[in-house]
Order: sequence, then C-alpha cells, then structure tokens
Amino acid sequence: MIGGGLAGCEAAWQLAERGRKVALVEMKPALLSPAHRTPALCELVCSNSLRSDDPEAPAGLLKAELRRAGSLVIACADRHRVPAGDALAVERFGFGREVTARLAMHPNVRIERRAIAALPDGPTIVATGPLTGGGLARTVLGLLGGDRLYFYDAIAPIVDAETIDWERAFRAARWQDSADYVNCPLAEDEYYAFVAEVRAGRKVAPHAFEELRYFEGCLPIEVMAERGPDVLAHGPMRPVGLVDPRTGRRPFAVVQLRAENAYGTSYNLVGFQTRLAYPEQKRIFRMIPALREAEFLRFGSIHRNAYIDSPALLGPTLELVARPDVRFAGQMTGVEGYIESCAIGLLAAWFAAGVAEAPPATTALGGLYHHLTARRAPGEKFAPTNINFGLLPPADERARPTKKKDRRAQVVARALRDLDAWLRRLAPSARAAI
Repeated sequence: MIGGGLAGCEAAWQLAERGRKVALVEMKPALLSPAHRTPALCELVCSNSLRSDDPEAPAGLLKAELRRAGSLVIACADRHRVPAGDALAVERFGFGREVTARLAMHPNVRIERRAIAALPDGPTIVATGPLTGGGLARTVLGLLGGDRLYFYDAIAPIVDAETIDWERAFRAARWQDSADYVNCPLAEDEYYAFVAEVRAGRKVAPHAFEELRYFEGCLPIEVMAERGPDVLAHGPMRPVGLVDPRTGRRPFAVVQLRAENAYGTSYNLVGFQTRLAYPEQKRIFRMIPALREAEFLRFGSIHRNAYIDSPALLGPTLELVARPDVRFAGQMTGVEGYIESCAIGLLAAWFAAGVAEAPPATTALGGLYHHLTARRAPGEKFAPTNINFGLLPPADERARPTKKKDRRAQVVARALRDLDAWLRRLAPSARAAI
C-alpha cells in the first residue's frame, strides 16, 4: 500500500481487517510535499470539512454509505467532529492521530516510513495522491505510456478567532437555526471594492511549463472574480438564508467562517481558495470589516493535482490494465475530495481482497466507480469530479414525485436500499469492524 492519505489509510485498514498483511509505505516525515505539514497519516491538507452530513446531499449520502461499509476514516471523523452546521468538519490533528494510531496498532499492518521510487513486485495499491512526484511519478508515467493529466486547486486561509471583530460579525447558518458559522457581512460598496482588489491583486504565477486547469468545484476566488463583479456574491459570498441581527436585514454579501478546531480558536474562510500572494491576502482580506485586524494562522496557497485517465487505463476492479497486480486509489484516479478519495480506497481494497461485484450504479459508491471505469465516447475528455447526484440514475419515472425534494429523497432511499442489498450479497468479511 503506497501512500498514507485518506485513500491509502482506508485501503490498508480494509485489507487488514480481511486478514491480509499490509505494508503501508508513507514518505513522511522523511519527505514532505508542498501541502503537508505533519508526520501523521491521513493529514487533511486543505479544508477540515468533509462537507455535508445530510444524507439527502450527495456528500452526506456517500458518508452514510461509507458508514454502512465500515469505513475507518469516517468513523474517526465522527469521533473528532467540530461544530459546522450540517457539515462533518473535524479537528484535524486529533483525527490524524487516531487514524495513525489505529493502523499502527493493527496486527496486520506494518507502517514503513520511506520514500519509494519504483513499484514493488506483487499486489500493490497506489494511493500517493495528487502531488505524486520523484522516481515514483516517473515509474507511474512509464506504465501509463507517458500520459499525464492535471488540474489545480487551492487552500483557503485560516484566521485567529481572537482577532475577529465580533461586533461586526454574527453567528448563523444559511436557512438554519444554528450558530455554527461566523458571518462577516459586507455592504454593497464594501463588496465591490473588495472584488476590485481581488481582481487587481498580485497572484502567484505558475511555472512557464504549467498550464492552469482549475477544478470547477474548487475555483480560487480571483478566478471567480475575473468572471464578473457579481460572481462571488452568487458563490461563496452569497447572503441568502442569512439575516444580520444588528440590522434585521439580509447583508449585500457575506464571508462565512467555519471552526477549524474543537476549541473554536481558529476559523477558515469558507470557499476562499486563492492564489493571491501572501502579502496581498493579508491586505485584501482585511478589507472585510470583521477581519480588519485579523491575524492569519495560514495563508491560502495553490498546488497542482495530478490524476490519471482512469477509464482508458483501469479495468473493472480498478487494476491497471498494463499490470493487473497494481491498482490505483484516491484522487489520482480522478475523484476530487476527501470522502471521494476514501471511497475509492475502500473499493480498491475490497477488489484486491477478492470482491468481484461492483457497487450498484444507483449508489453514491457506484456512481463514483462508474465515473472511473465507464468508457468515454471518442473525443470525450475525462475530468475529475466530486460526488454529485448527476452520477446516479434519476428517480423512478413510474412513481416519480412531483416535488424535487421528494425526488431527491427517493433517489437517496433507493441508494441505501441497493447498497444494503449489495453488502448482504458479499462475503461476511466484506464489512470491517470499527
């Protein structure tokens, strides 16, 4: 098992629980990628949120399925959650420590802290993530015939809670009776002045050989701002569902902050991925009234994410067609997001352990699986994706509810029903005990 991120840790646990001896090879702490900071396994390098935990939201449905399947990652996340409305956000250090400890204490897991430059002989799962580099990257590229795909995503900044101007902020969640988010409102003139500076601010330039390809679900704020002055107001700064208790009115725009740890001492700027230069981030983000004196514990940054052309290169059990004893898992396969990576790690491990039946296409797990394995039409490009309901078949036309909410509920109920039936058909060891 190469890689100690979410996919690698999940895969190692699933295999170990099925009696397989697993060597989990992780390069940290000997080598750290530009995005990593700690030696812990399962390090969350971007947001600390695993997104919605509502089963009628795509991410919530996928988490519900992973819980049913015995996911180690989701179980540990549940035990280290911090307040975030209907989202599952975690205290990242406690979460990483627990995953590391659970794997280190498992009798079937041996953790090897070293870099690896070549694929070993025998059954292997590659889950080295979107920043794979060095000799291993060259080896993988050789196996893939030199094909390389990549896109960019970015990390949002974190501010010190004590430096937020709480007289200019209020607690509320959109459309909910909840105080899990801190909202920093902006008046109309403040919003447009902010957007102008975001557009004009100095950005970190890519290398000359790099072509920018952003993932649409994780766009930097300056890219959104460049698409039009009102785009941010309809995106991460949308004020819908919020009323400022000081005025009794909806703000013109708002920046939401979400707790970064269990103590509520730091908050990240929700949806504020950016490639602005660090001094520019400090200057421009302090134009937000509630953040005028903010101290930044982490600035936003940008990094390249590599992924393979899975539909063309992988077989039905996520095996590399050119070398069937090698499987790929996690973001390298072309899924985007923590829980999506975890899900593919789980599936890769199950396939390696002998599970032959793929998850039903009506489930969130099946939707991701089929995104990676379904052959594309000639000329159709493969691109990474989050879990979304577009990956699942629509509601049954014969009994299709008229309201969208009811149709969504039907799709969710069908997914969980079909997942449970699939799990019952698998061997008794298919589900790990957490």
